[in-house]
Amino acid sequence: MRVVVQRSLKANVTVNDEVTGAINHGYVLLVAVTHDDTKEDAYYVADKIAKLRLFEDEHGKLNLSIQEVEGQVLSISQFTLYGDSRKGRRPNFMAAAKPVQAKELYDFFNERLQSEHDLQVETGIFGEMMNVSLLNHGPITLIVESK
Repeated sequence: MRVVVQRSLKANVTVNDEVTGAINHGYVLLVAVTHDDTKEDAYYVADKIAKLRLFEDEHGKLNLSIQEVEGQVLSISQFTLYGDSRKGRRPNFMAAAKPVQAKELYDFFNERLQSEHDLQVETGIFGEMMNVSLLNHGPITLIVESK
């Protein structure tokens, strides 16, 4: 799995001009699944993200996790993170998992963040064209991968 983690002051996602998910502060996650990913990969990445210390403490140091600041998550499925643009001008997406497998692991990943880490998780709609709006805070952006 590959997840882009963006610390955000607020964010939302719309599908067909309707807001399907919104947060006040926390993370915007762009989540991609590849063919050989398993539930163990989703488990690992969810746990890693929940425990990352990307929020400032009283001394301005990045010492607090999203749980400690009572942040929220806006999780967006993003198969294009596995796009390969090394050849030609049109990327290929052969490394991205097929939709059925990707949706199963994406849903499992989001459920893990909610059930095990007590995070509020908002989402877009898997497989739909989405518009994501965010105010990136920092900016702080990381890539977390399972392999």
